[in-house]
Amino acid sequence: MTAVLSIHQTKIFTMIKISFQALLLVAFTVMVQWAAAAGIVPYPQHMEWKEGKFVLSKKNSIVYTNECAPEAAYLQEILLSEYGVKPALQKSAGKQNGNMLLSIDNNLSATLGNEGYTLLVEQGKISITGASRAGVFYGIQSLRQLIEAKGGQLTIPAVYVKDSPRFAWRAFMLDEARYFKGMETVKALLDEMALLKMNVFHWHLTDDQGWRIEIKKYPKLTEVGSIRKESQTGGWNSKDYDGTPHAGFYTQEQVKEIIQYAAERHITIVPEIEMPGHASAAIAAYPWLGTEKKQIEVPTKFGVHYNAYNVSDPKVIGFLHDVLDEVLALFPSKVVHIGGDEVKYDQWRNSPEVQAYMQKHGLASPADLQISFTNAISNFLQSKDRRMMGWNEIMGARVHEYHHDSTQVKEKLSPTAIIHFWKGDPALVIQAAEKGYDIVNSYQAFTYVDYDYKRISLEKAYSFNPVPEALPASLHSKVLGLGCQMWGEWIPTVAKMNEMIFPRFAAYAEVGWTAVDKKDFKRFSEKLAWFYDRWKKKGIQFNASPM
Repeated sequence: MTAVLSIHQTKIFTMIKISFQALLLVAFTVMVQWAAAAGIVPYPQHMEWKEGKFVLSKKNSIVYTNECAPEAAYLQEILLSEYGVKPALQKSAGKQNGNMLLSIDNNLSATLGNEGYTLLVEQGKISITGASRAGVFYGIQSLRQLIEAKGGQLTIPAVYVKDSPRFAWRAFMLDEARYFKGMETVKALLDEMALLKMNVFHWHLTDDQGWRIEIKKYPKLTEVGSIRKESQTGGWNSKDYDGTPHAGFYTQEQVKEIIQYAAERHITIVPEIEMPGHASAAIAAYPWLGTEKKQIEVPTKFGVHYNAYNVSDPKVIGFLHDVLDEVLALFPSKVVHIGGDEVKYDQWRNSPEVQAYMQKHGLASPADLQISFTNAISNFLQSKDRRMMGWNEIMGARVHEYHHDSTQVKEKLSPTAIIHFWKGDPALVIQAAEKGYDIVNSYQAFTYVDYDYKRISLEKAYSFNPVPEALPASLHSKVLGLGCQMWGEWIPTVAKMNEMIFPRFAAYAEVGWTAVDKKDFKRFSEKLAWFYDRWKKKGIQFNASPM
């Protein structure tokens, strides 16, 4: 009996052992998967971890097809500058003797879209295949985040990634009209955008408090408009000023250099030239642009100003065409942003010239006049094979308390306009989509990185969904993506700017790239340690307690 019991006990103990091992295996698998989940931001659509690792060393070589030559050079540069390893470059001639392979497979676009890629890391080989050069570039960004430095060795865990973005428009906006930051700062931001697979740099270059881009036909725009004698401090209602002049602008050659730098990182720069409001700096340079035609100074006070272009004057329209012609000659972007926000209509109401123009053209309200003007600019841009984008006021909806005119708006905005939503009832997004407009969602309550972390925490930024819940599925494609905005009124220094941007920058990147069902704030937060280490090394200030 005892012997029999021993046999049974043995069987039971064996079963327990096997079960325990199975549990350990499951636990280990879960642990590996969780560790993997923290590996890349923005998180990929598919990630499958494998056994083994790739050892990164000077013996490696990068083999690339002809189309991928720029990406191969970029990868070599990154590995050298960040890890001290310089793999040889080898153009593929049908032979693939190297162990880091970069190539393009046009067939991938059918399943992954134009920006999609696959990344395969094995014990002796790395392969990045993109649907385009952009896809290859994004595969490189994922690879960068997987490199581990341990025990004097650089390794990459074996993994298979199949990836593509949720949205085509993943933007960051920098306002330099308020405080000029300069070329090196912009390039540093572009570097971080590239790592996070953000692809649109929205450059706010003109506003009431400064004109920051050289226009050769109108030199006073920068000679006068780029300089203000001091700046308001202490907040919107403050009467305090710093007593220090502020100036700065980009020459056209500098603009070209920055555009090229962005293009190498597959980032499109969309310029914003404000019109018809936020025009004070331009009017300070050329008073005839305004309705009152009197000399003013570049404003030192922040906020919404009274001055707007006299859009009833053909000479003013000619000026704007001239400016846009020089802008278009610089920027290859197919989209041009005209602002169009926060226009105070007082000057138009008080101008006999403007009122006569409105009566002649059957424009019942200032909002109708703005839409009519906006459509004319849209038509001008279309004639140049470009597309107009503007903040959501361009549709005529009254989203400000100072737009008190109750007259029903009759003018209809050009159907090709891109609506950049930032203010008002989110239902306006749905209304715009129902009318057939493409939309970029930058709802201020979630995307303004000049707001402090109490107002927009890291988790709140991460939770943003550019597609409203109530939007019918048939209209989801009308939402092109999102933008996050760094407005500069109260951000005078680069250090302060960086603290406000980072780490929320990474949250918006994942919002723009990662499918909703793949998002995980805990996993995302854990990966931030990798970014914190990177930003420390680069001297980029960040908020380490952003919750």
